[in-house]
Amino acid sequence: MLMNKNADKKTKINGSELLQFIVLTITLFGFWLILSGMMKTKFLIIGFGTSLVTAWLTRSLLRLPSAAGQNEAFLAFHFPYLKYLTYWLWLLGEVVKANIDVVKLVLDPKMPINPQIITFKKPMANPIAHVTLANSITLTPGTVTIDLEDGVYYVHAITEEAARSLVPEEGEGDMLRRVACLFHEQETVARGGEMS
Repeated sequence: MLMNKNADKKTKINGSELLQFIVLTITLFGFWLILSGMMKTKFLIIGFGTSLVTAWLTRSLLRLPSAAGQNEAFLAFHFPYLKYLTYWLWLLGEVVKANIDVVKLVLDPKMPINPQIITFKKPMANPIAHVTLANSITLTPGTVTIDLEDGVYYVHAITEEAARSLVPEEGEGDMLRRVACLFHEQETVARGGEMS
C-alpha cells in the first residue's frame, strides 16, 4: 500500500521529509556519477538536475505506512546511518561464521542436517525494520526467509542450531534483538510452532 499526496493529512511522519529529499538526491546523484563517469560541468548539471527531479517525483512513494496499522508513516531514508553501518559489519561477521558452519556440514560424511521451517512473530511498526530482519536472515547461510506477513516470519533453517539462533528457548535471538534496537522497536518475539 503506497501513500500518495491525497493521503490523510493527520498521518504522523517519522523523520524529516526535507532531509529524506536531500539524502535521496545525493544518493541518486552519486549513483549517476558512478554509472556515467562524466565529470564535465554540463554533464554534472544534467545529472544533478535529473537526480533532483527524480527525488521530487518519487517523494510520496518513499513514505512507507506503518506495519502496525497505526496512523503513521516512515520515511525510507530515515534511520540511524552509523548504527546501521555497525549492524552490517556485525552481520558480515555472522555471515562468515555461518559460512564456516555450512562448509563443515557439507564436508561431514554424516551430513548432520535437520531442515525445518520455524515461525515467529516479531511485531515492529517500521516496515524497513521488517525488511532488514528478513534480508539479514536470508543473507546468513543456513537460513532463508520464506515469507513475512503481518510481522510473522516463516524461516527455513538447515539445522537445529540455526533455528535456535533465531528463536532460542528463552529470550530472543541476537539478530532479532539487534534489529529491534536499531529501529527503536520493542524487543519481544512470539514463537510459533515448528514445522518439518
